[in-house]
Amino acid sequence: MRTVLRIDYLRVVINPNEHRLAHVHVVVGGCEAVFNLHCPDGPPELRESYGFSRQELTRIKAALAAALVTACNR
Repeated sequence: MRTVLRIDYLRVVINPNEHRLAHVHVVVGGCEAVFNLHCPDGPPELRESYGFSRQELTRIKAALAAALVTACNR
């Protein structure tokens, strides 16, 4: 998987061989979350999560939404 963004100590990665709905994986250590992307129609949506707290997921979602706004406005 290719890293496309870093949020502090987290890696946001994509797998170019996956053909499902546009999404990213957020990984660190043994934790992983998958967010569906709805750019530019809406914010990212949590699809699944393993090991992250609800507080961490809220922070990650906000950071992804901010990065998408920047990317979509280019």
